[in-house]
Amino acid sequence: RHELGYDRPFLQRYAGFLADLATLDLGTSNASGERVSRVLARTVPITLALMLPGFLLGNLLGIALGLSAARRRGQWSDRLISGLSVTGMSISFLIIIIALQVLLSTPYGLNLFPVRGWQVSDLPSYLRYVTVPTIALVTVTLGYNTRFYRAVFVEEYGRDHIRTTRAFGASPAVIMWRHVLKNSMVPIITRFLFSIPLVVISGSLLIESYFGIPGVGKVTFEAITSGDQPVLKAVVALTAVAFVLIQLAADMLYRLVDPRVS
Repeated sequence: RHELGYDRPFLQRYAGFLADLATLDLGTSNASGERVSRVLARTVPITLALMLPGFLLGNLLGIALGLSAARRRGQWSDRLISGLSVTGMSISFLIIIIALQVLLSTPYGLNLFPVRGWQVSDLPSYLRYVTVPTIALVTVTLGYNTRFYRAVFVEEYGRDHIRTTRAFGASPAVIMWRHVLKNSMVPIITRFLFSIPLVVISGSLLIESYFGIPGVGKVTFEAITSGDQPVLKAVVALTAVAFVLIQLAADMLYRLVDPRVS
């Protein structure tokens, strides 16, 4: 109890925790004895390299499909995109990971990519290890992103200034790029930025655990199963700090893309 600080009052422990967080003195892992800051410095870059391609592709493809569906609202292509989006949202992330592993990474399937591990030394090896997790992340997030962006773009397409612009003979490309997409940047930025902590932490928990990738998600999972409180407290606290910083960044970007935001 003395070593963990439980013999001190709660407010004193909390103040000490905030002071340690401000100085990045995150303590020592109970399981390995390694400094938590050193653990995070080793694992966070791996998680970012693993999750960033799927995160970017999932959002960019979601924007493209959402624009296409909103532009052809009610037509067969809109119904097809919406149906596939709902189907993607209905499938468990775990099922997608296992299915892709069996299909692409085992002798029972195509056996093109590694099943587990992270032996990355150059670009070709990076692409071999990141391809299947990226496909899994895109598959599971594309449905949610497409539904969200479609709703945003449908609302924008229905505004009065879009009907006026169309009546004056503006081309569909001008309407889409100069008016619909530009005026939808605030919800796009919100969706994009506020998904970062959730994707990095929640998404990496399953992906890194099932693919055996030594990132922050795998470290967090192992800390949960072993009760390694210093690691868990550091991950939760830094995630909260990331949300605050992202909120500040979002507020600044809102004013850049839309001067009406005060």
